[in-house]
Parts: sequence; structure tokens; C-alpha cells
Amino acid sequence: MCGIFAYVNYLVERERKYVLDTLLTGLSRLEYRGYDSAGLAVDGDKDGETFIFREVGKVAALREKINKSEGLDVHKSFNNHCGMAHTRWATHGVPSVRNCHPHRSDPKNEFTVVHNGIITNYKELRTILEKFGFVFESDTDTEAVAKLCKYIFDTQKTTMGHTLSFTGLVKAVCKELDGAFALFFKSSHFPGEMIAARRGSPLLIGVKTAKKLKVDFVDVDEDPVQDEEKNLLLPDQPKLRRTQSRSFFGEEGVPMPVEYILASDASAIIEHTKKVLYLEDDDVAHISEGELHIHRVRRDDRMSSVRPIQTLENELAQIQKGSFSHFMLKEIFEQPESVINTMRGRINFDEHRVVLGGLRSQLANIRRSRRLIFIACGTSYHSCVATRALFAELTELPISVELASTFLDEQIPVFRDDCCFFVSQSGETKDTLLALQYCKDRGALCLGVTNTVGSTISRETHCGVHINAGPEISVASTKAYSSQFIALTMIALQLSDDNFAKFSRRNDIIDGLYTLSADIKKTLALEPELKKMADELLATNATDLILIGRGYQTATVLEGALKIKEVSYIHAEGINAGELKHGSLALIDEKMPIILVMPKDRHYSDSENALKQVTARSGNPVVLCNEDDDTSLFKNLSTIRVPRTVDALQAIVNVVPLQILSYYLATGRGFDPDSPRNLAKSVTTA
Repeated sequence: MCGIFAYVNYLVERERKYVLDTLLTGLSRLEYRGYDSAGLAVDGDKDGETFIFREVGKVAALREKINKSEGLDVHKSFNNHCGMAHTRWATHGVPSVRNCHPHRSDPKNEFTVVHNGIITNYKELRTILEKFGFVFESDTDTEAVAKLCKYIFDTQKTTMGHTLSFTGLVKAVCKELDGAFALFFKSSHFPGEMIAARRGSPLLIGVKTAKKLKVDFVDVDEDPVQDEEKNLLLPDQPKLRRTQSRSFFGEEGVPMPVEYILASDASAIIEHTKKVLYLEDDDVAHISEGELHIHRVRRDDRMSSVRPIQTLENELAQIQKGSFSHFMLKEIFEQPESVINTMRGRINFDEHRVVLGGLRSQLANIRRSRRLIFIACGTSYHSCVATRALFAELTELPISVELASTFLDEQIPVFRDDCCFFVSQSGETKDTLLALQYCKDRGALCLGVTNTVGSTISRETHCGVHINAGPEISVASTKAYSSQFIALTMIALQLSDDNFAKFSRRNDIIDGLYTLSADIKKTLALEPELKKMADELLATNATDLILIGRGYQTATVLEGALKIKEVSYIHAEGINAGELKHGSLALIDEKMPIILVMPKDRHYSDSENALKQVTARSGNPVVLCNEDDDTSLFKNLSTIRVPRTVDALQAIVNVVPLQILSYYLATGRGFDPDSPRNLAKSVTTA
């Protein structure tokens, strides 16, 4: 859930000021992953010295603390420097300076570590290390990793008479860790070197060189024997490993000037380079003397022997606010374009045909499935709820939509002829990944729907669809929801394209997709009206809000309520209109703010009954309806009128006003909608 960032330069002269600015800017790009405290570590003035800076609050507070540091020579130049940084979302220990990363092994900073994830056996490690005299300075799980480094390093030196290599040390440490982690290691014993290791948490490495790389991949080193470190004592041991990190050698066979940028997410790397490689679980990446070597924690695990260097498609402008006050508002207004990007190259509107290349190899197997299971969390779960009825209608298969966390709690039976859909904006959601492994172990066909190329879900599933919504920085998901909705709709359309009985229905939905961008753009024009409505609601000092919908709009009110809760901290509840009389109607009175979503679809008469039930109890709902609905029912009620489209897509249009409303409820109460309290964007802890 935290964000980690590192910068290493070799034969590229950089002042400490440049290094600090790079680390701080990188952290600010990752701040959506956690923002209750931040810290960084850079090389000191003497050999083997490390300076650590930590501060509670956002990255700006850390920057201010560094700027006020006395005696810090920001103009000192380095040809080779390793710096790492961390922005925290608290899991172990309250936000405080003592719990900030980086964490150290001892007062001399022999080993420093930053970490994203959770070490589940940290209590056992801590107990053992305390028995050996280590004194812990924080409440975190990460500090045990730093102290374990020193313990193993010192023990090897004392008992064996020689020290471990940096790589050997980190591999030994990783073998002792349970849980999920992405780790950066820095040590005074190995100046100018840095190691990155991952298991279950995302990590990628950007490569920046003046010259073109010789090859577009990095070999995974094959350790010749199990105890690699003992070989280092032999006189005939060559200095360079077998692979010699050939990507990073110049024409003369020596390492070229190079800069490495390591991060939890591509958003922190894109402004430096577009050349990146993604580490796999149990990879240990060692950067030394300009070379990048990748090792495996365990040998002979049948993983690929290379890591390809890929090109990022994102642009820097996509992760900047532009003229908008917040990323959330920017991303809401990007939806007319993002929905087109999701459909681009996949729908032939003239021929009413959908082609999803990512499903081509498994299409027949998906159609032969006996059940479709959708597994997701939060907003992604709501996109599955929104399209459940459409999948049932078009595929005529049993459909199950499950929250990833409860899916694992209940150990729901999964069989080989099931097809499981895993939906996640980041592709790294921990609960969803655990459910994915559960289903793979049982032989189910696994399909991923994610916004992040190279994410764990996109790599671990058998096939899938990228939603291509572009980077989403605000913690509250908006454009990813609409793009997930469309991606799932396109999957349902392709799965049913061999069913002639559904021909007319499919064509109507594809025609609706064609006009969807224009419909959203027209809805966005309601912004001033929605801002005024938010101000009026805030003037009543409301602390609760009920949203009511039926059919396809059940997901709309669930998602709308979630947005209002997470950014404005107003308690909001989405209720199925059919359930009102089974208990929720007791909440209705003249003081309760209510939004009723009531488009013209086959549930219109049922929604009309719900409206009458509410108004009969002195309720005064705001009705979200179609612009062509001229019923007299709304005569004395406030309305939000949106364009009308096909029923299966109406929920996308209807959710946009609720997104805007939640934004202005948050800003009207003085809260930052991009960084809601207690939350983070990518939930990489279970």
C-alpha cells in the first residue's frame, strides 16, 4: 500500500540536490499509495555514510524539513550514488517519525531498508533478534528486515570467516520472510550498490542511457552452485558473472553511463525514461558498477530466464493536473476520451462487431464454461455488479459476483470448467491476487481485466483485457470504473456473437457504445448545477445520504455511495429500491437526504413505486432521470436530467453526476478528494 522509489546513477555526475529532488518528485508521484509520512536515505559526505531524513505528513513536509537542514551540502557531486525513498500508508504503528521509513539496522546505518507490503512473521523475527541484543526503534514490521540483514551479515563473518556478497545476503534474508514485500536495500558495506527484491508487491526498474541498449532484455543469472558465496573465495572466480549484464555494456565492453529509477508504479518513472522491466516474484535485482543483475531467491523454479525491457505508453501530461484543481475532477472530465480509448480498435461500429485480441486464444474455452465467476473489490466489484445482468442475458450462463475477501473466507468451490474474471484497476489488489491463486490451483480458466500493463494480474491470468483508461492518480476511482464497465460489456458482446437470437440486442448496445462519449460529455455540462446541489446539501449539515436504484442502477447507487463516503466522509448508503419495504424505509423522513436514480427502463414502474413510498413518508428525494422524462411525478421535486441511452449502458451515464457531486461535497467540506484519510490507491495488503 506504500510507495517506494529509488535512484541510482553510474558515470553520470549528479549533485546531491538533483538526487534529492528526484527522490522527492518520485515520492510525490506515488503519494496516492500512502501519504501519512515519508522518508528517504542518500549517501553521506564520507565513504559508507548514509543520511536519513524522515517526517510525518505528506511529501511536501519532508521536502521542507530537508530544505531547512543545516550543514547539508546539496552541491556535492557524485559519479555513483544510491538513494531510496518511501511514502507510507500505516499498517504497523501509528504515523510518527519513529515509524517512518527508511529503517536501519543500527545507529551507524550499516543497512537501510524501505518496504511496501506486510511481513507476516515479523513478530517471530523480532523476538529472535531481541534475544541477540538488537534494540528496536519502531513498531513496524520492516525494521526486522534491516536488523535481520545485520544479524546474518555479522554471523557469517564471525562463524565462517568471510562475508556474504550483497546478493547472497539479501537472498538469505528473503528466505526468512513470510508475507508480501517489495524491498530496497542499501548498505555501508557495499557502497554504490543497491538491491531490489519482490514477492507479491509490484516493483519495476526504469533504465535511462544516452545510447541505445544492446539488447532489449536482461538475463536472469544462473548461480553455478547452491552456495554461491563460497565460490567467491576461490582464486579463479571471475569478477564478472556469466551473463555480464550484456544490456548495459558499450561497444568497448565496459559499462556505459546509466541511471536506474526503481519504483512501485510506472507513474514515478515515466518522466525519466520509458524503458522499464518488471520484476517477478522472488526476483532479486542487484545494481552495481552500472550493471543490473537479476537473481532468483531459489534456483530451478522454472521461471523465465530473461526479463524483457518494455516501453511505457503513458505520457507525463497524463499524471499531471493541468488546469484542474484536483486529479479526481480531471479524471472525471477525462471520461469522454477514456471510454473511447477503451473501445479503440476493438469495436467495428459499421459491422457491429467486437474483437478483443486478448481473449482470442481462450474464447472457445470461455464459451464452454459452465459458470462465470467475477471476483473483485470496491469500485471494481461494482463494475461487475453493473454488468452481471448483461452477462446472464447474453451468455445464458450462471453468473456469480463475489467480493475477493469473502470469496476466500468462504472457500467457495471452484471447478475446472469454471471461468473466473479478476477485475482490478491496479492489477495488484492483494485480496484479488489471493483469489486468483486459489482459482488457478483448482484448474479454473482465469481472465484478467486491469488498467495496468505488466501488473501481476495481467501476467498471472490465462488471458484478459486491458481497459486502457490511462493513469488514474486520485485514490477515488472514476474513469477506471466506466472503462471497466465498458470492457466487461465488450466481453459479454463478444462471447454472444455466435448467438443469432441476441443479434438485435447486441446491435442496440453497440450503437449505444458509439454515442456514449457524447452522452458523457453532455452530462459533464451539469457540473455547475451539481456544485450548487452539493452546496445546498452541505448547508443542511447532513451527515447521512441514501441513494436508491433498481436493476442496472443498483450498481450505480452502490458506486455513488462509495464515492461520497470515501472523499467527503458523509455516511452514504446505496439501497436496492426493491428492498426499501424490507427495513430501509424506516430511515425515511423529511430530514433524510435522498437521491433516487430512475431512468426510463424496464424497471421504471418499480422505481415509480419506490418514489411513491418515499414521498408518502415525507421524503423529498432528488431524482436522477432521463432528460426526455416529462412525467408529472417530478413536478415538485429536484431533478438531475441526463441523456438517455440503452438500458445496459445507462448506468455509466448516471454515475457521472454522482462522481461530480461527491467531488464538490468533499471540497465544500474542505477535504482533499485526491487523498482521503485512511485510504490508499493500490491495496496491496490483505
